[in-house]
Amino acid sequence: MSASRTVICLLRNDLRLHDNEVFHWAQRNAEHIIPLYCFDPRHYQGTHHFNFPKTGPFRLHFLLDSVKDLRATLKKRGSTLVVRQGKPEEVVGDLIKQLDSVTAVAFHEEVASEEKTVEKKLKDICCQNKVKVQTFWGSTLYHRDDLPFSHIGGLPDVYTQFRKVVEGQGRVRPVLSTPEQVKSLPLGLEEGPIPTFEGLGQTESVMDCRSAFPCRGGETEALARLKHYFWDTNAVATYKETRNGMIGVDYSTKFSPWLALGCISPRYIYEQIKKYEVERTANQSTYWVIFELLWRDYFKFVGLKYGNRIFHMNGLQDKHVPWKTDMILFNAWKEGRTGVPFVDANMRELALTGFMSNRGRQNVASFLTKDLGLDWRLGAEWFEYLLVDHDVCSNYGNWLYSAGIGNDPRENRKFNMIKQGLDYDNNGDYVRQWVPELGGIKGGDVHTPWTLSNSALSRAKVSLNDTYPSPIVIAPEWSRHVNNKSSGPSSTKGRKGSSYTPRQHKDRGVDFYFSKKKSF
Repeated sequence: MSASRTVICLLRNDLRLHDNEVFHWAQRNAEHIIPLYCFDPRHYQGTHHFNFPKTGPFRLHFLLDSVKDLRATLKKRGSTLVVRQGKPEEVVGDLIKQLDSVTAVAFHEEVASEEKTVEKKLKDICCQNKVKVQTFWGSTLYHRDDLPFSHIGGLPDVYTQFRKVVEGQGRVRPVLSTPEQVKSLPLGLEEGPIPTFEGLGQTESVMDCRSAFPCRGGETEALARLKHYFWDTNAVATYKETRNGMIGVDYSTKFSPWLALGCISPRYIYEQIKKYEVERTANQSTYWVIFELLWRDYFKFVGLKYGNRIFHMNGLQDKHVPWKTDMILFNAWKEGRTGVPFVDANMRELALTGFMSNRGRQNVASFLTKDLGLDWRLGAEWFEYLLVDHDVCSNYGNWLYSAGIGNDPRENRKFNMIKQGLDYDNNGDYVRQWVPELGGIKGGDVHTPWTLSNSALSRAKVSLNDTYPSPIVIAPEWSRHVNNKSSGPSSTKGRKGSSYTPRQHKDRGVDFYFSKKKSF
């Protein structure tokens, strides 16, 4: 009597049931399905160059939430999530030997070298055991095979060119249906315990009440967040105006942590945007959500095109820059004690919550690379450690961009920390929230405490180099904005409009791209 056909669905950064081609295929090609997640010990070691912890407490908490949620979802549908601690290739090999009924292993392909190495080892194990390997592409809005380029080498090196071609010639595939029932595990297979922080050698994170991302991981929470942001509050209709905010949960979609672990599908977000545009309103803001998803796609495809060059010191352009590795300067940056309040507030928010606004990320990256001249990989690996939404291609792509050695049509872009602080935290509320020792300084003066008189500092109970440091660097261009602290817009930039066509943005990029008439 032949054994029943069993498919192992190896899940990595695709922790969802909706729009998941791995499940979709397995349902049609197996009598039993083993949804499998492995806590790979390599993810809890050190980063490549500077040996920071590879997975920090906030992302681990979010991952554990997501794994628990997917197990609960599968249990409601007649299955469960099998969880193991170990290298995926070894766990899969053991299951093949243990069960003697595995006919195929299915998984989504990834982009970066460590994940590709796992895939090669999985294929080798399956080949040795005469087990079929079925792979899929499911992490981007536009499918890799649908790009209007004959080869990935034809991917433009400037985002705007990519966007125009894809918007003009590409298509987004429809969302796959969610199975009502999932085929059961083979008889006798244990689901296995979900590990604890202690079991993974980690210290549990503590929730900070000031967090702009006080959310739990998992598909259920991701879908609820979309419903809240789109349908319950209509916040998406003003997204373009609010996306550069600094305080609160609803200034931006906050989809990125769920996207990074695959708890929500970019195609599902797109489908819901299109539905919202038909039923509620279509404007620049609704388009801008898609615009951001396209940036995420672009960095994935840049990773496919350039491979390990996204990790190289000289970047995509092989540009030789005399980067420093001054750890005294780096430690001041990472601990939020540079003496530049806008930088320090953002770095403390990251350290205490695992989250930082997009505006903040651009500024602290520019400060590290352009003001301090430090090796951009220090920043990239620190972000890899702490960010709850770390995505290897987006993180390293953005750091290359900021360092001026990635996909940026304009060279020597440098942000002015004082101008940026005054533009996006005009009254200083964000700085005072995260740098409470400056709480006595009112208004925009909080961005430049070193320019205040001794009596003003004394009234604010601030003592430079005692309660708060003097700046570790002062850029000459900052002085132009020191006397403009009471003027300028707050954090709601952007024009409002009742309708939108992409042509209006022919000279725009996202977030890193500003009006040519403005200084940074």
